[in-house]
Amino acid sequence: MPDHLILIRAGITDYDLQERIRGTLDLPLCAAGVSEAENAAALLATASPAALYAADSQCATETARIFGRACDLRPRRVAGFANLNMGLWQGMLVDDIRRKQPRLHRQWQDNPWAVAPPEGELLEDACVRVEHALEKILRRHPAGRIALVVPHPLDRVVRWIVSGRSMGDLWSLESEHDPVSELPVAAQWLSRRGSLEGGRAARLRDATPT
Repeated sequence: MPDHLILIRAGITDYDLQERIRGTLDLPLCAAGVSEAENAAALLATASPAALYAADSQCATETARIFGRACDLRPRRVAGFANLNMGLWQGMLVDDIRRKQPRLHRQWQDNPWAVAPPEGELLEDACVRVEHALEKILRRHPAGRIALVVPHPLDRVVRWIVSGRSMGDLWSLESEHDPVSELPVAAQWLSRRGSLEGGRAARLRDATPT
């Protein structure tokens, strides 16, 4: 198992700039997103990882190509890292959801574990899906550092699974974390993976974002 996971948040899209819910909609990077990815890739180029993986979405694969050129690596697209499915909220402005569906919006903000967007995905189901996908790629590398590019807000889900850090506000692009962060894997992952089945419900209840 690798010692560290370099988690890379895909560059932003026009929807992010407009504060629209992107979810699983497949959108390219905007000009600002390309610039963001290029600046972050330049920092990683001096200490390249052993492998570079990317979610199978346009913004993630475009970001991964930029990092791949900087690090002389060929990105590998992997399944299981689709962004959170936000159902009928996808494409809507956050303010519109707050105004048109105030009760559901408040429930999602207070406890996203307890409610799904209309025709969308439960956060718990997304975590289980991502945890299985992570395990598959981590098994391929007995040591070293690997990198993974995922769209926002899936980066917060991955960070929580690997490190236990709070997800925070899943709709906000503002974060205390940089677009690229290096997370210790081995000890944290080994202590958490045993809870994949039996202890999942208790773990999710205890990890409500703040």
